[in-house]
Amino acid sequence: MKQFAILLIVAGLFSFTLTSSLKTGAPPPARKPNIVFIVVDQWRAQATGYTGDKNVQTPNLDKLASQSLNLKNAVSGMPVCTPYRASLLTGQYPLTTGVFMNDVMLDTTKTTLAKVFKKEGYQTGFIGKWHIDGHGRTSYIPENRRQGFNYWKALECTHNYNQSPYYAGNSDKKLFWEGYDAIAQTTDAIQFIKEQAQKPNPFMLFLSIGPPHDPYQTAPENYKKLYADKEIKINPNVPQEFREKATKDLKGYYAHVTAIDDCMGQVWETLKQTGIEKNTILVFTADHGDLLGAHGSWNKQQPYEESIRVPFLVHYPAVFGNTQKTSPILINTPDIMPTLLSLTNTKIPASVEGVDFSGVLKGTAKDKVTHTVISCVQPFGQWNRSKGGREYRGLVTTQYTYARDLKGPWLLFDNTKDPFQQNNLVGQPAFAETQQKLDNLLSATLKQRKDDFKPGMEYVKQWNYVVDETETVPYNKINFEGKPILE
Repeated sequence: MKQFAILLIVAGLFSFTLTSSLKTGAPPPARKPNIVFIVVDQWRAQATGYTGDKNVQTPNLDKLASQSLNLKNAVSGMPVCTPYRASLLTGQYPLTTGVFMNDVMLDTTKTTLAKVFKKEGYQTGFIGKWHIDGHGRTSYIPENRRQGFNYWKALECTHNYNQSPYYAGNSDKKLFWEGYDAIAQTTDAIQFIKEQAQKPNPFMLFLSIGPPHDPYQTAPENYKKLYADKEIKINPNVPQEFREKATKDLKGYYAHVTAIDDCMGQVWETLKQTGIEKNTILVFTADHGDLLGAHGSWNKQQPYEESIRVPFLVHYPAVFGNTQKTSPILINTPDIMPTLLSLTNTKIPASVEGVDFSGVLKGTAKDKVTHTVISCVQPFGQWNRSKGGREYRGLVTTQYTYARDLKGPWLLFDNTKDPFQQNNLVGQPAFAETQQKLDNLLSATLKQRKDDFKPGMEYVKQWNYVVDETETVPYNKINFEGKPILE
């Protein structure tokens, strides 16, 4: 009798709750939005049709841009792979994470995007290039170093896109993606999305794609043929002596780009087919750009537009609709984590240093950010000192790029009047006032960030990194402490 009475009470409470809900018209709790975050390696912002590049074919991204929010001033604050990825996952700046060079490890005790979303009930997945483990580029990455991601098909780093290894789950057996890895990884991502779409909890998926990072001539043949006989228009900031090489490399680069554009279209179509497009935040961006001959240089690290400026599309129909919008916000890498968390109504951890731009993007807050920081703490690798590499700190505004090296003012460009940055205004009397204002602002910003702007090797020693004769962290072996060592 006692158990029967308890059942009657429970039933009564359930009936009261249901009746109250019906009377008030209160909707059931809404499922939090899913996140599909696609980040590609070394894709500069200008290399899309929707930004005006007449050389390239990106029909899917162009269509996505017509129905998305385009963050046209997105910046990679430290334009190189590992530092970007550490800042992306933690919302912190490189001098805080200690990850200011390639091939070093992000502290596993950090509060990361995946760990936060995992606590919120999200299924977290990572597919593709990781590059924040620091234990060798082909080594197995155990679960405790995956920073909160559950579903796992990843490798630290490879640029062999047609024989690309990876590890799945908790197996240390080396597997290989079939064919061109971006296509195979996209196929796996699509399967993940289809499975998660049927489940009650939201998900967050990172698809981290290796190309169009060099080698440039390794895209599938059908994409290479699109550009084989195409006349390529070279930007005016590529010196004449580098134009032949730039033309060849751009053809291969664009072939990778178009292949990834097709992948992007397939992911988007999957969101539509599964009925979850409206409540999914789909992001397309890159870790940094590629100079591709601009200013006589290749790859990244340098403070020029082709290196620091990245594409950034946000497609979230439930909040931003399906129309084209452009935002001028100066979003930097550490700002991505707090902005995504806020868009999903998730509390931002105190450890985060980036800016939450969600209110600005939704139109409920004013944009108070007038500048953002760019830096190179320690030049290495493809831009080591023998190749002109140098430490710098700088600012980007909606009009100017300013950079200072250890000797003093280095670069000042008016990007509005001089989009290819061919006229360095440092030391020109007509711009002395502008230069001084930006330099003062940079000094104040560095003080706020507690950045003493010391020579790079001082930070290398502070963090006990082992480097070779070019001041670069080797990535082929590790010692018993987990630090990279030379052959």
